[in-house]
Order: sequence, then C-alpha cells, then structure tokens
Amino acid sequence: MRIIVALGGNAIARRGEAMTVEHQLENLRLVSSRLKSVADEHELVLTHGNGPQVGLLALQNAAYSELAGYPLDVLGAETQGMIGYFIEIEMRHVLPPEQKLTTVLTLVEVSAEDPAFQDPTKFIGPVYTEAQAHALAVERGWVFRLDGSAHRRVVPSPVPQRIVQIDSVVQLLKAHHIVICAGGGGIPVARDAAGHFVGVEAVVDKDASSAVLASAIDGELFVMATDADAVYLDWGTPAQRAIKRISTAALRQFDFAAGSMGPKVAAAIAFADRSGCRAVIGKLDDIDDILAGRAGTVIEAAAGPTEFYEPQP
Repeated sequence: MRIIVALGGNAIARRGEAMTVEHQLENLRLVSSRLKSVADEHELVLTHGNGPQVGLLALQNAAYSELAGYPLDVLGAETQGMIGYFIEIEMRHVLPPEQKLTTVLTLVEVSAEDPAFQDPTKFIGPVYTEAQAHALAVERGWVFRLDGSAHRRVVPSPVPQRIVQIDSVVQLLKAHHIVICAGGGGIPVARDAAGHFVGVEAVVDKDASSAVLASAIDGELFVMATDADAVYLDWGTPAQRAIKRISTAALRQFDFAAGSMGPKVAAAIAFADRSGCRAVIGKLDDIDDILAGRAGTVIEAAAGPTEFYEPQP
C-alpha cells in the first residue's frame, strides 16, 4: 500500500522545548522507530511541517541587520533541507542498509492573487508574551494572533495548487525509495507575467500540500500525525466525543479551529473526495493501530453513519 504520512513541525521541535539540533534529532529518533514497521511493509512517503523551525530562522535572520533579511520562501528551502537531513539520519539508523531513502527539494505552486496574502493565518516560530508580540509587531511589522493562550507570529498561507516535482517522487517510488518531500508545505512559488516561477513570502500549510501530493501520486492512505489521538466534537467540554469514522459530507457540517484541527480536516476532506481513499488523523504513537483501523479518525468519501469511540473513564 502507498502511504503518505504527514509529520507536524511540533513532532520534530516540541512546544516549550529548546529548538536545538540535539532535541530535534532525539524527537525524530522516536518518530523513526514508530515508522519502521510502516516502511517495512508499505511504500512510504513522508512530509513534514516547519512552523517552529522557519520561525526560528526568521528570528535569527532578523538579528543580523547588515543585510536585508531572507524572504520566507528561502527560509522554507533552508528548513526543508535541514529537516529532511534530520529525518534521513534517524530513519537510516532503523532501516536496513539496502533500503533506499531520498529527500526531494520540493516546490509548490500557488497563485499570486490568493487572498491569503491579505489575511495571514499560518503560525510560525515560538510563543511570545503579549508585550513581546507588541514590540515585534511595531519593530518588524510582523502580524501576531493567539495560538491557544499564547501569541505567535502568523504569515500568509496560500492554497497549494500543484507540487512541481511530482514526476520525480513517482519515479523514486517506482525504484523502491522511501521519499521525504513537500517539507514545510513545499517552497512556495508563483508565476510572474512571463510565466516563470518566483518565490513568494508565505508558508504553505503542510497538510494541504500533503493532500495535493497524496492525490497526485495515487496514495492509498493519507495519515496526518498530530498531538491528538482523534478528531473531537465539542472539544474541551463535558460532551466531547472522539470520532472513529466519518464521511466527508458529514464532517463538512462541523467547524474546527483554523489554527489547529481545521487545516487537517480540510486536507482530509480534499484527499478523500479526490481519491476515494481514506485519510486518517491521529497520533504517530498509534500508527500500527491506525493502519489496522483501530485508532485515529478515519475520513472517507463514502456515505455512512458517523461512528464514535467509547468515552474513556
């Protein structure tokens, strides 16, 4: 089975943890141990987020005032290479030596006219106090929103239209490679008046790009690994319920927060409707149970009753 697993940036750099190389490699060591069983039995494509990492690079970038700062597309390319390298290192520790593993530097095409450029929503970087956020907004013109109770920088997140290196990914899969691609949602590019690609100041949502990728390579299962064990209705209330299985039509009837579960739900619906295959949202720790249908929230285009997990005592 051809499986696409999308790893959140926070699985690599955990919230509140110092974003050192050592910590990120340690976190990916755990990720790799979870993914080994998938790689042993299936075709595997890995994508990953980069929100914490690209935000840190932006801060480091801004601290050097001798030159103008690098734009977000360039920072996205830097993080894509860095995180791809980290994943390769740790995956190679758990895979047999003959297993082929390749990271593809991946461009994602967006529209220069996308309204997201006027309404930034994508969280990047660390959390700030209200005073820190206000000072940075004044000093650097950054936009901040609340991520839960914490202030974080937000940047434009245009809709991904096409993964440019699809043919390369498909050829690598045919040659039995595990492929790491579309890191950080891909390096965002748009076409200029002459039809040439130019980088744009944005960070594309990793789950949205992963859904486009998964459909384009005929993925049979799309897994979004997150901190939550499932998609919940009425989250945070005494009536909260964990969804076990739901159709895309039924899932569209509910609203989910744009800064958390909303993009994952939208990506799952898009993939399931385009491909007719399953998308699953759940915890990476549960990956074997997810593949067996015993964990996570399964989203599928086929109509059917919505099923819920039994509440935990």
